[in-house]
Amino acid sequence: MYFCPTCGSTVYWKADVVPSLIGVAVGSLNDPDFPAPNISVFEQSKHGWVQIDGAVEHFQQSALQKKSK
Repeated sequence: MYFCPTCGSTVYWKADVVPSLIGVAVGSLNDPDFPAPNISVFEQSKHGWVQIDGAVEHFQQSALQKKSK
């Protein structure tokens, strides 16, 4: 995980299992029109107060985690 040196917020991350993939925290973008999510992954570790509504696919963990186990 890579953090902002000023505020400590997550800016992006890299996964060892997919080294060519870089995940960017959408909250770090200043774009109020950024589209809503259409997939939610790692729901087994989300806080109970987090709600993602609408036409969203929900997964308890990443498909990559399932394959590596």
